[in-house]
Order: sequence, then C-alpha cells, then structure tokens
Amino acid sequence: MPELHRMYFHFSELPLSMRALFTCALIVLGTGYLFAMIYIYLNNEGRDGIAGLSQEDLVIAYSGSKSDTRLEGALKASMSSMLPNEEKNIIVNWVRRGTEKAEFEAQVQPVFEKRCLACHDGSNPHIPNLITYEDAIHVAALDTGMTIPTLVRVSHIHLFGITFIFFVLGFIFSHAFVRPRWLKSLVVVLPFCAVFLDIGSWYLTKIHPGFAWVVMIGGGLMGMSFAFMWVVSFYQIWFYKLPANVTRPDANPYVAR
Repeated sequence: MPELHRMYFHFSELPLSMRALFTCALIVLGTGYLFAMIYIYLNNEGRDGIAGLSQEDLVIAYSGSKSDTRLEGALKASMSSMLPNEEKNIIVNWVRRGTEKAEFEAQVQPVFEKRCLACHDGSNPHIPNLITYEDAIHVAALDTGMTIPTLVRVSHIHLFGITFIFFVLGFIFSHAFVRPRWLKSLVVVLPFCAVFLDIGSWYLTKIHPGFAWVVMIGGGLMGMSFAFMWVVSFYQIWFYKLPANVTRPDANPYVAR
C-alpha cells in the first residue's frame, strides 16, 4: 500500500487559489519555453546553407565556419529574412571579391543604410556596427563563432534563468503523485544536470566539433524534463485524484514521528 510523506500534499488537497496560481505559472512558463525554442531554431538554422537545424549549424554557431565570414553566416541564418535575395547577393559578392572600399560605398553601403542600420547603428555594443567601411570589415572576416566573452555573458544569463525556470516548475511538480519515487526525483534533477552538459559543450565545441551533439543532447534532456513535468502537473492539478489505497503515516501531518 503506497504511503505518503508527512510533508507531502497532492494538488487535489491544495486550496483553489494555489491550484489557480500553479496553473497560471505553468501557462506562462510553457509559453515562454516555446518561444525560447522557436528563437533558438530561427537564430541557428540554415547556417550551413541547408534548411533546418542540424549539428553543423551548432558547430558554426560556436566554433565558426571554415568557408564563410561572419557576415555571410548571418545572412544565411538569423538575418536571412531581413533582405531580399538580390541585396544579399550584392553583399556576398562584395565579400568574395575582396571587400574593396569603392564597391562597398557604391553598392553595399546603400543596402546597409536601407535594411540594417535601424539596429546596426552602433548604439548596442552587442550588435555589430555597420555604419562605415571600417566597421563592416570586422564582420567580413572569417567566422570564428562566438567569442569567449560572449559565451561567458550568455552562460551566466542561461544559468540564472534556467535555474529559476526549473526551480518554479520543479516546485509545482513536487505536488504531483508519481511512482516510482526515484523517477520523480530523477525528472526534477535531470534539467539541472543537463544545463551544465549543454553550456559546458558550448566551449568544448570550439575545440572539437563533435561536442555539438552534446549541446543537442543537453537541450533535448531539458526539453523532455520540462514537457514531462508540465504535462503531469497540469493534468493532476485539475483531473487527477490520489488512489484510494494511499495512506498517510500520521493523521496530523504537522506532527513529526
């Protein structure tokens, strides 16, 4: 006969206000996680010139490309929808013909002014500046992937953000009834292990491209943990009751034994 821990309360035993709070938190977290996945896909897919997100796209994102410059890589991936093909070809041809200043001023700079300077005007230090020829030359160099300072900045943001997300989700999920107990504990712990696997492999991918697969595995484990906890929690908040044969160790859960 299953026995509950004296400190445990199932969703069905909680007041309506707490179940409503948990439901709203789940909806917002789920929506946010969905948009995060869409952003990751759109920001990285197509870097290798092929539609869809692949291991090679992640290799290029973190360790760079042996054939494309940073500018070409952006035009293939995150900036691909910002310019029509004829204007993208003007920029790519300028890069491959040797980045001559006269050609830049005659053909490329007007495209930048029309399409790019709304964001790439130097006002944001984390976005390349494309105002002058000297600025553009920096992004027309061979793509070496994310720099170490950029990886460090993104790493600490992800570590803080993901900890907050999975702490809140894990706390809500702790009220779910899941057996065996080790499975419930594993699902709670797994995303915290996976985030170190994921972020650590960003740096290792710069050394060896094979670690891009570990990045994908780490992200996949986080996604599966999130989906499992979200679905189980949402279902049990409103539609699940504890089995009839479940008992508590003490009639008063606040009395230690």
